Amino acid sequence: MQFLLLKLFLFFFIFLSYSNAEIQKVFEFSGDELKNLKVRKIKNETKYSVETNENGNLLKAVSNGTASGLGKEIIINLNKTPYINITWKVEKDLKGIDEKSKKGHDYAARVFVVKKTGATALSNRAINYVFSSNNLINESWRSPFTKKSIDYVLATTKNNLNEWVTVKANVKEHFKKLHDLDVNELNGVAIMSDTDNSKMKAISYFQNIYFSSE
Repeated sequence: MQFLLLKLFLFFFIFLSYSNAEIQKVFEFSGDELKNLKVRKIKNETKYSVETNENGNLLKAVSNGTASGLGKEIIINLNKTPYINITWKVEKDLKGIDEKSKKGHDYAARVFVVKKTGATALSNRAINYVFSSNNLINESWRSPFTKKSIDYVLATTKNNLNEWVTVKANVKEHFKKLHDLDVNELNGVAIMSDTDNSKMKAISYFQNIYFSSE
C-alpha cells in the first residue's frame, strides 16, 4: 500500500509540474501547414513531407545536394518561454565533412531561431541549433558565411545515429552568451536540411518543436 501511494504521489507531482509549465508550440507538421510555410531556397529544394508515427505528425527531410528551409514568422516571448525543445532523428548523416568550413557547412538537421535587429533580413541575428555529423554536443562556432549566425550543436550522430533524440536549450541565455544580446522575443523559427556544399545526401526527421518555461 505504501508503495502504491508513493507511485500515485510521484505521478501527480510530475503531472502538476508539467501542467504548470507554459508551452508555445511552433509547428503542427500537417499537410495544410506545409503548404503555408515560407520556403527559403539556396540551391534547389530539399524534399519535405509530412508523416506520422505513434507520437503524432512529423516532418521528413531528404536533401541530395540541395539547400532549402521552411520558416514561420512567430513571436516567441523568451521571458515566459525561453527554452526550445526539439525532437528529431538523423537517418543518414554527413560523416567526414568540416562543418566549420564553407565547403562543409551542411547539416542533416538544423533549427534556426531568429531575432530581427534591423530593417533587412541580412541584419537579423540567428542561432542555428544543429544535429551534427562530426562535432560534439555544446560546441559552437560562427557560420563561415556570416558572423550574425552561430552554429550550436544540440545533438550528434556520433552518439545517436538513426535514433530519436529530444533536446532542450535556453535560447535567451544563448543569445546573451553567443551574440551578447539581451533578447526578450524571437521573430521566427525555421527548419532546414542542406547538403549543397558537400554534395552528399542526408535524411532526417523533425517532431514536436516547442518553447517552454522550464
